[in-house]
Amino acid sequence: MKIATYNINGVKARLPRLKEWLEETRPSVACLQEIKSQDKDFPASEFEALGYELIWHGQKSFNGVAILADSKAGYSISEVQRGLGIDGPKEGEGEQSRYLEADITRDGETVRIVCIYLPNGNPQPGPKFDYKLAWMEKLRARMAEIWAEEVPAAVLGDYNVIPHDDDVYSVKAMASDALMQPESRAAYSRLLADGWTDAVRTLNPRGGVWTYWDYQAGAWQRDHGFRIDHILLSPELADRLDAVGVDREHRGREKASDHAPTWAILRD
Repeated sequence: MKIATYNINGVKARLPRLKEWLEETRPSVACLQEIKSQDKDFPASEFEALGYELIWHGQKSFNGVAILADSKAGYSISEVQRGLGIDGPKEGEGEQSRYLEADITRDGETVRIVCIYLPNGNPQPGPKFDYKLAWMEKLRARMAEIWAEEVPAAVLGDYNVIPHDDDVYSVKAMASDALMQPESRAAYSRLLADGWTDAVRTLNPRGGVWTYWDYQAGAWQRDHGFRIDHILLSPELADRLDAVGVDREHRGREKASDHAPTWAILRD
């Protein structure tokens, strides 16, 4: 089973690149972030034509998440929960589209898949950073509930957290960013302390793996990247971890997202 996460930075703007990636790499399950599309405008038929069954949770112009399951390979998808019940940082804004949870089933085996787009938190300090930390606590509480169900589970997505100094090209360059603040890192560390496994880190303990390169200042060309797209596994899935990777080549294509797809392969 190959599970993947991909912040596509706009489903309509990146649709050709996204379809290429799906066709070329064929993940069993794909979690998408920043679809930036209202539910009614999401191009579901494009993915159904490729043999994917899917659910999505959209929002106009911003945020938005989706989960795709490879129906050609026998996977089916059933929604479990959307949203964490936490309002955005602006007064009266309501909840942002950042959380989607589903059961993926094949041949009688079910895996719980959670797709997240964690708040960026900039500028910090301020209400956006406070929202980020509150959202992370809500996520931790929900992950504890999933843990209590004792189901094989994976929480994938753009966490907007650089966990370690060796997860970034330059500590100095990102020192004041919300992605690297001690509070952000501590909140992420608490998830791991609860028993979840960082799949990419486990197989790359020395770091140096990037999943994001900014569009600005020639970051891609200079390899000025960092790791913020993570795959956290419950013990049931951590024991099945076989391989991880980042599809860097897709970041270099024309009109690509500023993120690269990140994936893990789980043994049967």
